[in-house]
This record gives sequence, structure tokens and C-alpha cells, in this order.
Amino acid sequence: MDLFEEKFRLSMSSKVALLNRITYYIVNRKGKQMRPMFVFLVAKMVSNSEVSERTYRGASVIELIHTATLVHDDVVDDSNRRRGFFSINALWKNKIAVLVGDYLLSKGLLLCIDNNDFDLLKIISIAVREMSEGELLQIEKARKLDITEAVYYEIIRQKTATLIAACCSLGAASVKPNSPEVETMRKFGELIGMAFQIKDDLFDYTEDKIGKPTGIDIKEQKMTLPLIHVLNKASQKEKDWIINSIKNYNKDKKRVKEVITYVKQHGGLEYAIEKMKEFRNQALDIIKTYPNSEYKQSLELMVEYVIDRKK
Repeated sequence: MDLFEEKFRLSMSSKVALLNRITYYIVNRKGKQMRPMFVFLVAKMVSNSEVSERTYRGASVIELIHTATLVHDDVVDDSNRRRGFFSINALWKNKIAVLVGDYLLSKGLLLCIDNNDFDLLKIISIAVREMSEGELLQIEKARKLDITEAVYYEIIRQKTATLIAACCSLGAASVKPNSPEVETMRKFGELIGMAFQIKDDLFDYTEDKIGKPTGIDIKEQKMTLPLIHVLNKASQKEKDWIINSIKNYNKDKKRVKEVITYVKQHGGLEYAIEKMKEFRNQALDIIKTYPNSEYKQSLELMVEYVIDRKK
């Protein structure tokens, strides 16, 4: 990871001093770095502990693209904080933040092109397309609040799971290009990503001091799994009350709290936890056949971390 960080920092460098100042700020406020870890661990597990320069490039590309989407997300959400620090748009304003996101995206794509890693480029380009579609599908559905469980899974598959799927397929492709394991590992990552997003949705119903304030999804009219489940079971009268609360009273703290209480009392959280564990178990089943190694064990630990994490 130390060597990766050095390569990642270099992959962002520019002749523009302002850009270098901003990218330095980004690198020094990095998050959990879960995505590059998936790239390295999958590469080592499928190849019996080998990593190549392509693996480092794959990890850098993922981190560049992921960082670009976070910078753009903060502009879209008008968010001033990211991981407890000021966001790029809060410090340098929206225009610069959008341009920085574009720059990081292009650096990621060029890193593949300059090294003729066209298979890696395809994986990452598909991920970017899917993430954009997922976000737009969510916005479209939030307007009507007519979301089914199947549509919800499609949204989170595109919006969140796609990037983790790309990490795992990049890891495999970097050491075993054109192998069927590239698709197997993509599926593995997708299942982890599904569990990861359901866990994120569950944070909306906790009152701990975590990164995400309680009820924020309801305030933003986002339909998440606990809510969708109780809506499906509710009587017409209760359904109308919930939909009306989300549509017209989503800024009313008391009403939001009442919706949260309703979801908790009607088994919404238990149902979401059960589904999250199903995705986790399916992911673990995929890597069961690989011989035991420290890389496989680390991947299993990371899968457990996804559903046990506190933020």
C-alpha cells in the first residue's frame, strides 16, 4: 500500500500548481482505501501471490475514478464535508471542484491508454457509465417514489456495487488477462458492493455518532431497503401516510423520526440485515474454492468488515 500511495500520488501530478495543491489535499485526507486493497488482494489470490505493474495501475485507476466521483458528488449534493474534512467545493468552489473531478477522470483513463491496458480501460469505462446511470435512475425514481425492491437492487448495483466489482475484476485482469476469473471476480465484487450499500442504508436508522446523520436518506427522499420493505407490507392508509411524509414533510424532524420509528417497528431493519447477509454469503461462496492463503483470508475479513463496520 505504501508503494501504491507513491504511484497514486505520481499519477495525479500536473504542471498546474493549483491542481497539485488540491490533489495533495486529497491524498492526505484519504479514506479507508478499501478499493485498492480489493485490487491487490484479488490479484494475489488468483495468481498465487503475484502482482505486476498492471496491478498498481489498476489500483491507481480505480482510486482516481473513485476520487473523481466523490468530488463531483459533493458538488451535486452541495456537501461541505467529506470524511470529517472540508470538501473540495467548500474550499475551492464548485467550478474548480468540477474541473478537478474531470481532470482526475481523464488521468485515470489516460493511465490505461498510455500503457495499452485496453482491457482495464474497458472495465473502468463500463463502471463509470453504470454509476452515472444508477445515480440518474435513483433521481428519476425519487420524484415518483414508486420504487420496488427489484428497482432498488438495480440502483445500488449500478451506483455502488459496480465500482467494487470493477476493483475485483481489475485485480484478476491485471495478472490473468482474458481469464474466466475476471468475470468470476467481477461477480464477487458486485455481491460485496450490494452488501456494502445496504449497510450504508441501515446507518440512516442508527443514532450513533457516525459519518451519516440519522434520517438523511428520508430527508433527501431516497427510498432504501428498510423503507421499501415496510411499504410493501403496509395497509393503503399507512402507505399513504409514509409517502406523504416523505414527499411533503421530509424536512420536518418530528415526522422523519416517526417514519424511522415505523420502519423499525415493522421489521424493516431485520429484513435489510437478512438481505445484506445473503449477499455476503453469496460472495464468500464464490471464493470458497480457492486454496487457503493469507490473501483469501484477508478478502474474507474485508467482506465481514463491509457488514460489521461502524461507519
